[in-house]
Amino acid sequence: MGHCLDFLCLLGSFLHAFAQCTVLASEFRLEGYYVIGGLFDIHHATDPVHNDRPEAISCSSQPFLLPNYRRFQLMRFSVEEINNSTELLPNVSLGYEIFDHCSDTQSFPGILNLVLANGMIQPWGEPHKNLSKVSKVIAVVGPFTSTQALTAAPLFMADFIPMVSYGASSSVFSTKAQFPSFLRTVHPNKEVIEAIVSIIQHFSWRWVAFLHIENDFGIDGRNLFIKRIKDTEICLAYTKSLRHDADYSQIFKLIEAQRIHIIIILAPKTTAEAVIESAIQLNITNKVWIADDGWSLNKRLPKTKGIKNIGTVLGVSQPVITIPRFNDFISSSKSQTEPQQRMFCNQVCNCSSLSTEAILTADPSFSFPVYSAVYAIAHALHNVLQCGSGRCNGNITLYPHMVLAKLKKSNFTLLNQHIQFDENGDPKFGSYSIVFWNHSGDAEEIGFYHFYPGVNFFINSSKLQWYTKGQVPTSLCSQECPVGHAKKQDGIHKCCFNCEICPNGTYINSTDPSTCIHCKETEWSAEGSTSCNLRVVEYIPFTDSGAIVIMVLAWVLVGLTAAMSVLFAINYNTPIVRSAGGPMCFLILGCLSLCSISVFFYFDKPTASFCILRFLPFLLFYTVCLACFVVRSFQIVCIFKIAAKFPNLHSWWMKCHGQWLVITVAFGIQALLLLISYSFNPPKPYNETVWYHDKIILSCDFHLKTFSGSIILLSSLCSLCFIFSYMGKDLPKNYNEAKAITFCLLLLILTWIIFATAAMLYRGKYIQTLNALAVLSSLYSFLLWYFLPKCYIIIFQPHKNTKQYFQGIIQDYTKTLSQ
Repeated sequence: MGHCLDFLCLLGSFLHAFAQCTVLASEFRLEGYYVIGGLFDIHHATDPVHNDRPEAISCSSQPFLLPNYRRFQLMRFSVEEINNSTELLPNVSLGYEIFDHCSDTQSFPGILNLVLANGMIQPWGEPHKNLSKVSKVIAVVGPFTSTQALTAAPLFMADFIPMVSYGASSSVFSTKAQFPSFLRTVHPNKEVIEAIVSIIQHFSWRWVAFLHIENDFGIDGRNLFIKRIKDTEICLAYTKSLRHDADYSQIFKLIEAQRIHIIIILAPKTTAEAVIESAIQLNITNKVWIADDGWSLNKRLPKTKGIKNIGTVLGVSQPVITIPRFNDFISSSKSQTEPQQRMFCNQVCNCSSLSTEAILTADPSFSFPVYSAVYAIAHALHNVLQCGSGRCNGNITLYPHMVLAKLKKSNFTLLNQHIQFDENGDPKFGSYSIVFWNHSGDAEEIGFYHFYPGVNFFINSSKLQWYTKGQVPTSLCSQECPVGHAKKQDGIHKCCFNCEICPNGTYINSTDPSTCIHCKETEWSAEGSTSCNLRVVEYIPFTDSGAIVIMVLAWVLVGLTAAMSVLFAINYNTPIVRSAGGPMCFLILGCLSLCSISVFFYFDKPTASFCILRFLPFLLFYTVCLACFVVRSFQIVCIFKIAAKFPNLHSWWMKCHGQWLVITVAFGIQALLLLISYSFNPPKPYNETVWYHDKIILSCDFHLKTFSGSIILLSSLCSLCFIFSYMGKDLPKNYNEAKAITFCLLLLILTWIIFATAAMLYRGKYIQTLNALAVLSSLYSFLLWYFLPKCYIIIFQPHKNTKQYFQGIIQDYTKTLSQ
């Protein structure tokens, strides 16, 4: 660190001694008790200079920038206006030392001159024993660009010399640990980016290009823009840094290839002019150009031939605030003849040929930031010197850091603007104007973007004259999807997408346009919907006409079984009752009645108990019925066929009551299977939502796998019954119980085949009615085709219900077999 300071001391002395020249340049210096430094890039070094040794650049030989010269004059005016007033700094003369800071990296003589004290740079931390070692420069206004400020700031930060920049907007200067004495009267890049994004969002543009100068200001702006649009619908289709040798033909070729219609340019005046002039030469048309505050009020470009062909130019600009008496100052200063003075280099401006009108009509951007910067320093000096009652305290030894402390606490009104700085040294005042380059070649104000006290954005779109002849231009990678379609991203940009219609059962929400959201189970939607509708809940209530009919038939069945039971009990010892099964008839009729209980639970809203009772009685008691008919079929065949061939088997069957043993075993097995099935996975209420997208069918969930054992048992009994009954098809005609059982089984099988087919093709609410009807049909098949004919004989043909009649039939059948 010591070596670095020694070098700076030597370099400062060298420059102070040898880098002076005689010029007509009193505009750059004004003697005063306190001096404000000024850094203005009146000229601009466009081409990089390559030297083999450190050498200061001669700014006067570089291209002249009239708007910057206007700002330079504004600083001079501000200081002289303060000196001519007795309110702010009475009995104190304020001077200035201004340098032409034309190069980002090679304008060091002017910077070092401002920090010199008695021809030397004082080492950091060295105590000042007398004022001869204290620089008379109490603060510095400038420089204009962020890169210039980054180069110069470290030298001023070392001694806490306040720097008040009127144009450096890079975000890095808000870092106080790195730039403790840096303040600015221009808003940081974040604010201009906010304004630009607000314009883009206002017109619903999505597909944009961002061109920026290749320096700290441009790179910072690009990074802020990318960060700002991260959670928006804006996509950065193309970005490019602009150098002095940029290939604009290639840049515009890529922009055209991607069909980009919105081009943002964050660059200083000279670079922006190069871009726009290249666009005119290359015949780039139908674009919207968005300018930052560095060139939005450009005076030359809006009047350039062919400017209307490139499209529409919008911009964010510094509001044009009229500075009172500035015009008079320029008029009087240009009429004066300046004497020769001994001045430091880069305090040269061959500006004698400039007219007053040229200066006053130059780009007025950043005028108020310069004006307010000088006044902020003056107010800080006013507070440090304890000015009041027409005098300032001249006994106070003033150091730059004292001015800095008061600058940070600035609180005054200037031209209706309340001047304050936040904790980062950024302004808490000001706004942006939204401008449009009209057909007259002027930047017309069409809106504003206010920061304080709150953000307020407005654009008067009716003033805009679009290149599209009235209609707002569009800039999209992909056209917006029709209603009810989801955006499926195509590539790396979220703005590029394909549109896919949302299928049935889904909808698209405005909060997430890329996803088709599934409706709830209780809702439905048609294809391409933006919302879901409630499904209609359907079930068969007890009051349904079909349900009433089936329940009446179930009660009729119970009544018939009861009546038949009474009839059979009265005629218990008759041949018809004995041949029908005797006591087994009562068991079958009782089980048929118990099976009918299931029918009543196929209606109304299903509950857990309803679902259990819907299947349990039928499965359990119908097993008993089938077991009885299996035994009965076997007995019929046994009597007429097996008894003679297998007498021992017949004897064992009769002795051990084989029929009751089979029925009991079948009942026990089915009861065990049902107990296991209901324990692990009982039937439960189920909402059918698959078959009908707009309905919910309330039903019971019957798992075939879980109840497969019970169904296999029923099927086995039915098969055995059919086999035994079929074996007795040639028995006596009037004694053929087997044929009746076979016919009942055929009806049973046909009923469930029909129901199974219907259940495969139809899942509506009436499937419950069909299921109940199938159960009822299964019960009536045995009741009507097995028991009813026997009741008919008992009641209407009693002569056939005698032992003699039955013995005669059996004798005739025996004779037939013997023949």
